[in-house]
Parts: sequence; C-alpha cells; structure tokens
Amino acid sequence: MWSTAREIAAGDLVIVWLTRDAVQPLVITPGKELNGKYGVYRHSDLIGVPYGSKIGSRNGRGFIHVLRPTPELWTLALPHRTQILYIADIAFVSSWLNIKPGSRIIEAGTGSGSFTHSVARAIGPAGHLWSYEFHEARVNKAREEFSCHGMDDIVTLTHRNVCKDGFTVLDTVDAVFLDLPMPWEAVEHAKKALRKDRTTRICCFSPCMEQVLRTVTALNDAGFTDITMYETLLRPHQVDSVPALPHIGQVSEKLKKAEQKREEKRLRQIANSRASAAGKRKRPGDADESDGGRAEGSAGKRPKTDDEDDVLQHEDGQLPQAENHPSGRSAGAAETEEAKFPQSVTESATPTKTTFSKTFPEVRGHTSYLTFACLLPAIPSAQADPATQEPVPSD
Repeated sequence: MWSTAREIAAGDLVIVWLTRDAVQPLVITPGKELNGKYGVYRHSDLIGVPYGSKIGSRNGRGFIHVLRPTPELWTLALPHRTQILYIADIAFVSSWLNIKPGSRIIEAGTGSGSFTHSVARAIGPAGHLWSYEFHEARVNKAREEFSCHGMDDIVTLTHRNVCKDGFTVLDTVDAVFLDLPMPWEAVEHAKKALRKDRTTRICCFSPCMEQVLRTVTALNDAGFTDITMYETLLRPHQVDSVPALPHIGQVSEKLKKAEQKREEKRLRQIANSRASAAGKRKRPGDADESDGGRAEGSAGKRPKTDDEDDVLQHEDGQLPQAENHPSGRSAGAAETEEAKFPQSVTESATPTKTTFSKTFPEVRGHTSYLTFACLLPAIPSAQADPATQEPVPSD
C-alpha cells in the first residue's frame, strides 16, 4: 500500500509523530518546510533518512519522529470528512466478519476511509473490496487518496446510493459492512450481494439504539440468523513505576523514634518554661539562699531575655541532644544513615520499585453499536422438497 523501502524518498507519505495526541500525515516535497511549535523541518532534510528516525529541528526548538504509514497510524492522522471508525471497532469488526487474505468484502459508506485501509491490508492482493459512498465530494477525495496509497488494484470505489439502487455485484462477497444512516434499507440488497454457497456475515454500525432496533427487524425479516449486538470502547492504561513501600518493621521503627523525639522535645519545653518563669520571679541582684553566696559570682552576668529563651527553646526542639545517642550523632544524622544503608536483611531484600497501571479519564472514540448476523447457505434445489422448500432427510 505504501513505500516498503528502508529510507524516505521524495513523494513518499510519512506520518509525523509530534506527541501522543498530535500525529499528522506529510507528503515529502523538496522545497517545502514543516513549521510548528516543535521547530522547522525542511522536506529535503528528510530524504534518505530511515523510517522511524528522530529528527531535531533546525532552530533547536524540539524534535519529531518520521514513521512509515500503517492503517493504525493513518486512522490517527487522516483528515476527518465524516465520523470515523477507530482501531477498537475496526479490529472487532474484522475479526467477527472473518476478514482474511483473499476475502471479498463490501463496505458502504466509505466516509474518511479509515476502515477501508485496514480491510485493504487484511485481504491483500488476492482479495477485493467494493466500497460505496453516496456523497460525491467524499468519493472524489477518497479516490485520490486510494490512488496515492497504491490501493487501486484492491479497492473499487463507486459513487452510489446503495439504499435505493443496491450494489453492483450479486452472489459474490463473503461479508458486508454497512455504516449508513439507515442500514435497514440496504439489508435486502446486501443479502443479494452475499454468496449463497457458504455461511456469510453482515455487520451494521449504528450510533443509536433506535437504529439498532429497526436494523434487527430488517435482518430477521430477511432470514439472517445469530443476530447479536455489541458496544466497543477503548480504555487505555498508563503504566508507571514508583518506589516500593518500605518494610513494616522499618516503618514501625521510624514511628517509635519520632514519638521518642516528640516526647523529649515536650519535656525540654516544660523544663525551659519552668526555668523562664522562675527567672522572671527573681529580681536582679537578689541572692538565692540555696546558692550559698554563689549569686555574687554570677551577678556580673546579664540575665537572658524572653526572646533568647525562645531561640534556645527552638534550637533545642530542632537539634536533639547528642547524649541520647551513644555514638554522639544526632537523631537526624542517624536517620539519614539508616535510610541510605538499611541494616535489616528483610529491608534490603524489599523491591526498590513497584509497577502499577491506571486508566486514562478520557475514552478515545465514540459510543456506537455493532449489530452482527449470519446468512446460512441456500439449500440446493435437488435436496429440497419442492412443495415446502424444506430439506429432504437422507436415507
């Protein structure tokens, strides 16, 4: 469908990956430039670069990745002419309709071509896709894209109102996909286009339940069986690695130390408050009877003010006394060393990181209903009772 060369050439379609939510197609045309908030890139600088390369901008503002197109990337990057199918719906529909290499499929309508590209890759050159679209401007744009992407031999695009005029093939295709405003009006035409020598399948894509109900009624009236409806939503997960939770013994030890520090701080504050209150009750120059005359030696010292007591109290609260630790280190230093070098064998064996996932709050895509049904092969006339058209039991 697209270039299979290892390196980018002039005229190639590439997918420019800016961010996870910003992807755009680009046809390499020498002489042109790609300008954006992530920098300036000359098309000529991309020629000869291998697909998948990371390219830095000429003005140093950022970088981009140039990727080889795939149906999945094209779905993210294509210009929207209508509401499109996303990968979650496309994958489910392709699986249920049993689309495989060599299959012959009908699609109505073409729209922006998202489903068309995925089916074209799945069926390959041995298969064929008949695509129908009633809007002429969309047909012209889709035909131009299909030709540029090398899909002319796989896809036959027709401007036609299939609900009114039916399909251009009879008893030919293995599956039919209807993405129409009123799919029930095309059910009988789809039955005529499906093969009668094997079990074939149909899928109708509808955005509301009222359309589903009318479609189911039409499928029942047309003789389809195994009618089933599904709703598909894509909910991506973000996977991250975070530091593992500490061992319960380590947490308990830290809590005990923190409680001990708070108690020591509380006792120091009480002692300081009492000393400060006792100092305020004494007048300067009065001798304490219990001093035995020592007040005279300390009379020359200036008494501490209330502000100095507050500062000392603050320092005592922030810097615990070293006498509480036999090694003479402060509690903060001891905790830092223990965090760097765990002493317990159990703690050292604890994983350093834990991996977890969480869903994105936004669900990319849109609510839709997929109605599937099967059409059983017709009974050969030689094996049916001409009066009742019921199978004749074999002897």
